[in-house]
Amino acid sequence: MILTDTHTHLYSEQFNDDIDVVIQNCIDKGIERLFLPNIDSESIEGMMELGVKYPNNCFPMMGLHPTSVKENYKEELALVEDWMGKQKFCAIGEIGIDLYWDKTRLVAQQEAFRFQIELAKKHNLPFVIHCRDAFDEIFEILNELNDDKMRGIFHCFTGAVEQANHIINYGDFKIGIGGVVTFKNSGLDKVVEQLDLKHIVLETDSPYLAPTPFRGKRNESTYLYTIAEKIAEIKEVSIEEVAKLTTENSKQVFGF
Repeated sequence: MILTDTHTHLYSEQFNDDIDVVIQNCIDKGIERLFLPNIDSESIEGMMELGVKYPNNCFPMMGLHPTSVKENYKEELALVEDWMGKQKFCAIGEIGIDLYWDKTRLVAQQEAFRFQIELAKKHNLPFVIHCRDAFDEIFEILNELNDDKMRGIFHCFTGAVEQANHIINYGDFKIGIGGVVTFKNSGLDKVVEQLDLKHIVLETDSPYLAPTPFRGKRNESTYLYTIAEKIAEIKEVSIEEVAKLTTENSKQVFGF
């Protein structure tokens, strides 16, 4: 049984002391595919080092996270574009709009989001979307730029069924389900109950959002099993079926 973590920040400083053990634990447990979203210029070096050290397991993305869209965001976007010209990546990500922390940079975040979607299309790559308190703003841009080149993952989905269906209707997007589905009052389990597994990929977003019963601790990609078990319970299928289908879905998105 092979599981795929489509979103994990294993280059985070929280793994500095035991990253090799963490990754080996993943491999030993069949979590063989680990997709690494970039944050900004400061995260590139650590992310790329993991990609070089574990080329068959760790797959870097390139992008500028919306909460890193600061005064220097144009320079950061130029660096993203420069890296795309000299290195192969599995996706553009993570990109999007986050209005939870700061609503004053909406215009800049919209510009950065549009720029990186177009960059993904140029390189025929999927893109991974971060959305927090910004479904309407995200959908407005996706509706504007939607074409047959647009595909990707709506990372860490926490919306309603209506929003999930809106994403599915774009045609080539998957919905990333992580530890939130195990939270007692999240309501995400009720949404997943109404979604076909063909639309879902698994993720941890480690070291953040550890699933129950690890909530509050450092999240790890090995906890993907807990998420898969919860989805299997919700959908009333085996964990093997969840692993098989969600890994196949990830292959559809990333192309390998």
